[in-house]
Amino acid sequence: MKKPPLPPMETMNNSNSPPISISNSDSNSNSNSDTTSFPEDDRPVRVYADGIYDLFHFGHARSLEQAKKSFPNTYLLVGCCNDDITHKFKGKTVMTEAERYESLRHCKWVDEVIPDAPWVLNQEFLDKHKIDYVAHDSLPYADASGAGKDVYEFVKTVGKFKETKRTDGISTSDIIMRIVKDYNEYVMRNLDRGYTRKDLGVSYVKEKRLRVNMRLKKLQEKVKEQQEKVEQKIQTVAKTAGMYPNEWVENADRWVAGFLEMFEEGCHKMGTAIRERIQERLMGQQSTGSKYLLPNGEDDIDDENEEYYDEDDDDENEEYYDEEEYYDSSEEEEKKEKDGKK
Repeated sequence: MKKPPLPPMETMNNSNSPPISISNSDSNSNSNSDTTSFPEDDRPVRVYADGIYDLFHFGHARSLEQAKKSFPNTYLLVGCCNDDITHKFKGKTVMTEAERYESLRHCKWVDEVIPDAPWVLNQEFLDKHKIDYVAHDSLPYADASGAGKDVYEFVKTVGKFKETKRTDGISTSDIIMRIVKDYNEYVMRNLDRGYTRKDLGVSYVKEKRLRVNMRLKKLQEKVKEQQEKVEQKIQTVAKTAGMYPNEWVENADRWVAGFLEMFEEGCHKMGTAIRERIQERLMGQQSTGSKYLLPNGEDDIDDENEEYYDEDDDDENEEYYDEEEYYDSSEEEEKKEKDGKK
């Protein structure tokens, strides 16, 4: 049998039909019990979910989705506490009450938003909005107002509680913690976007310090990026060398041989030039004596104490003799010996 179409929203809100009858044989029955009964006239089950919904995120949306899908035909009402009661019992919110109400209105699972929702539910509120079930996670929610140990203690007692599951890893407190943890980065982010330090409540000194720190951080990131590029190039070269080891060995031998050849040739030229210069000086000394004149007639005084070393001279005590001086000294010694015999 095909179900009749749903009545218009206004008709559902103003319906005078009684709430769904629930068996309360066990006052501690939960949402998973089999005592749940459905309306005989196939009207939507009116499920209520409430919260603060600050910084509305997908964790909120998933909980509302579970509440919406808790019955085949569900009309979901979502209550949201105002700023006064929230700041009193929970603490300061990031979004205003108007912003939180509007966020809920744009969630596709929500059929109706109830502003100024009470902190603790009672029978009067359930009757006023014709609420059949209240959906929330099963963890005890401490009643900061002092009315009881658990905010949902009453609805659990009367058997109108429908359990939903929390989404791990996401909550308003977690989001705020992330912002506080990276506070300096978010301050710099907004300063770069045109906000003034007064808008952000930051002193002049702190602003300058943050800007310096951010510049240093960017510089460190650039250095790290360059290091990674160099490492990638080294790995590429090493990989290429591993792929063609014979070619690299041949090239390395050729490069080393070329360098040694150039080095040896340069050393040979240098040694030849030094030898030629020494021979020129020795020949000049032989022709003019131990002291010779320059072309302009002046004494070459600066060269008297000049010493010359052969690059192949490994013996520090090695002496050099001129042949003519050696023979002259030999003749003088022979004459002295003859005179002595006479």
